[in-house]
Amino acid sequence: MKLTMVGTGYVGLVTGVCLANTGNHVVCLDIDPEKIKRLRAGECPIYEPGLTELLQRNIAAGRLSFTLDKNDAYRDAEMVFICVGTPSDERGHADLKYVYQAADDIACVMKTLGPGAVKKTVVVKSTVPVGTTLSVKKRILEGTSGTVPFNVANNPEFLKEGDAVNDFLKPDRVVCGVEDDEAAHRFRDLYDPFVRNGHPIIVMDILSSEMVKYASNNFLATKISFINEMAMLCEVYGADIGKVREGMIADRRIGHEFLYPGLGYGGSCFPKDTLACMMMGDSTGHPMLLSRAVHDVNQNQRIRFFAKIAEHFKSRGGLAGKKLAFWGLAFKPRTDDIREAPALTLVRSALEAGAKVVGYDPVAGPNAAAEVGAGLVLATDMYASLDGADALVVCTDWDDFKSPDFAEVRKRLREPTVFDGRNLYRRAMMADLKFNYYSVGRAPVKA
Repeated sequence: MKLTMVGTGYVGLVTGVCLANTGNHVVCLDIDPEKIKRLRAGECPIYEPGLTELLQRNIAAGRLSFTLDKNDAYRDAEMVFICVGTPSDERGHADLKYVYQAADDIACVMKTLGPGAVKKTVVVKSTVPVGTTLSVKKRILEGTSGTVPFNVANNPEFLKEGDAVNDFLKPDRVVCGVEDDEAAHRFRDLYDPFVRNGHPIIVMDILSSEMVKYASNNFLATKISFINEMAMLCEVYGADIGKVREGMIADRRIGHEFLYPGLGYGGSCFPKDTLACMMMGDSTGHPMLLSRAVHDVNQNQRIRFFAKIAEHFKSRGGLAGKKLAFWGLAFKPRTDDIREAPALTLVRSALEAGAKVVGYDPVAGPNAAAEVGAGLVLATDMYASLDGADALVVCTDWDDFKSPDFAEVRKRLREPTVFDGRNLYRRAMMADLKFNYYSVGRAPVKA
């Protein structure tokens, strides 16, 4: 099938590369000349395990190409996937200008095609407020004066950063929102190679399809905020959230996924989609009370953790002039994405308190430094970041940090103090090693 991806960001690039890998001919369109130049050379602009290899393989096979030319991108495509950004403000209102610009551009090309042109299915894959796909249909109808046959569809993505290629190649489910059987058949033909593991292609109406993404992400965000709220209670009463979690997840109705205490969620999906649900509720007069609580608990989790750091140094003259080493700057491991990263909230709080900050992340360091500015100094490796530091703050659970050389950690730190925002280490071990150790939902260890 001939496909076009509008946008070569995270969703568009992963989708385009993976669909090319099953034999489709995919054109990826973008407006950034430098980015297109790099992609044509086989350079992947984002860090995502396995993506570079698939990108290069499918370019070499002639199934994957990149262009700046909208006519080339849209003219022969059977399905056009709109994968552009939909940035939101602090209240959750999504900016849809890129989605609507893509719709207008598609209409401009469609009305120049002759009567023998293939009927196109225009698919909104970007996460958009409910009703947006039908607004795209209206714009294309207006742009073509209703003279060109086409159909629209919605196809939400469920990609986890750090494991996106595997998620696409072996999906739990594929959700397709359609208005007619023709679009449904195209989706089944397109995604059949990916669901031979028995997982379903779920076809539904467009409005429900748009809502699925928000409902899914909002529920997962709720699980994260729930376990963090329970962790707070555990700290107050002296319980151990690790043991509480163990007792909970043995109940098969609860399960273990996304029930890990820590610094809260970040990234581009959970914060944005939770806010979007709140916005949609407010705009229709139906406040989303649970979503509001989920968001508030999540944001407060970072504040509470920084309060532990500040309290520890209160008897030591405060944070001003102290040096903190941060391990992990990305919002999660296996990605260079720093959007809404809890680590950056803590880094900024430390800088505002007058501390010196040195950070290390296997891949996200340059992105974090560009975002925070000169106050964040990057270390060349995880142990170098500790030299002369008054404490270590662990923010991201990269594998690199899970079994460090604690003798080396102790030697390089001025004081044996660790603030573990991901509960990577056993309390008993840290007590034996004579560390001051603070984690989430567990009593602190004092050296």
